[in-house]
Amino acid sequence: METWAGITTNETMFLWQEYWWLIVAVLGGLFVLMTFVQGGQSLFHTAKTDIEEKAMINSLGRKWELTFTTLVMFGGALYAAFPLFYAVSFGGAYWVWMLILFGFVLQAVSYEYINNPNNFIGKGAYKAFLYFNGVTSVILVGAAVGTFFTGSNFSFDPATKILAWGTATDGMDLRGLEAALDFGHGAWFNLAFGVLLFAIARLLGALWLVNDIDNNEFPELVARIRATAKKCFVVFLAALVVVLYGLVMMKGYSYDIHTGVVSMVEHKYLANLMAYGFIPLIVFLIGAVLFLLGIFQSIFGTSTGGIKLSGLGAVLIGIVVFAIAGFNGTPYYPSYADLQSSLTIQNSSGSLNTLEVMGGVSVAVPFVLGYIAYVWYQMKKDGPITKEELADPDSHAY
Repeated sequence: METWAGITTNETMFLWQEYWWLIVAVLGGLFVLMTFVQGGQSLFHTAKTDIEEKAMINSLGRKWELTFTTLVMFGGALYAAFPLFYAVSFGGAYWVWMLILFGFVLQAVSYEYINNPNNFIGKGAYKAFLYFNGVTSVILVGAAVGTFFTGSNFSFDPATKILAWGTATDGMDLRGLEAALDFGHGAWFNLAFGVLLFAIARLLGALWLVNDIDNNEFPELVARIRATAKKCFVVFLAALVVVLYGLVMMKGYSYDIHTGVVSMVEHKYLANLMAYGFIPLIVFLIGAVLFLLGIFQSIFGTSTGGIKLSGLGAVLIGIVVFAIAGFNGTPYYPSYADLQSSLTIQNSSGSLNTLEVMGGVSVAVPFVLGYIAYVWYQMKKDGPITKEELADPDSHAY
């Protein structure tokens, strides 16, 4: 059956599926950038005085809602276009997702009450909640994304809609937490991926704080942030080596776009990097260079503008990671228990009508991003955070 310009219905469907996975990849890349809030929360220990701590809380607290907006957009796009992923992942790996979501709920509550004189559990408890969100939640998000490459322990029958989790006889059944604990099925890679995301978030958080806090009024705080970020850079390099080694050397999941049959292929993700005229590899290298330039500019150097370069680099790297996980005949949510249960952009998407209708809705994405940019500008137009601003009762400080 043909639709228009000689394109068949199946081809139209596949184009919409690829379009939506590209949207997911872009929003995933933006979410990587916005994790600077979580990364900054893991740096609270660098504050030695109440005013330093308040400066950091206000710098990050004024941005956490934008991070949440990006996360909701990412999750909404994934759910609208690929609802079977939600059914399978949240239906089976619910412990890891519940811990992640719990961490983000704690974050929202903590910023509102951390400096409230009437909170009944004390300031220290809310700081601990923000640490949890800044460290544990980010590592678990990275480990969950790592399963896009190593696979998960489930089987799914599309005919009966029956999901069975923990079906691999040699695998753990921890409802998603095996992503970080089952070393026989790639937990080493998943944990390395989680640590890598945490290191990226922490470096971005340091870059943001250096840029957003007045360096002249808080010179010692900025110096401590830079010193901590330098140590984190070593962790970043170590985790990056492990992840790149895994992506280059591991067998990858592949499927035939015509038959849907899934098989294991040597160096699949390396091949994906070099597919489409080497575009993914080129974009990844550009992103890596920009990210490193920003680090050397503001962490090892004295500039405060490194967040711009590193932020853009993080977005590009995130886009490529999601792209090679789902494009080029690659199951984005593979199953090591039953290869044929693996989810692809073809077998897990909504109907053609749903994708087309949601395609119209996706026109709103640039407007939402524009809103984020506008709010960001409004919050930054008065310059870096100063002691005078924090002391002003009309400044809406946290």
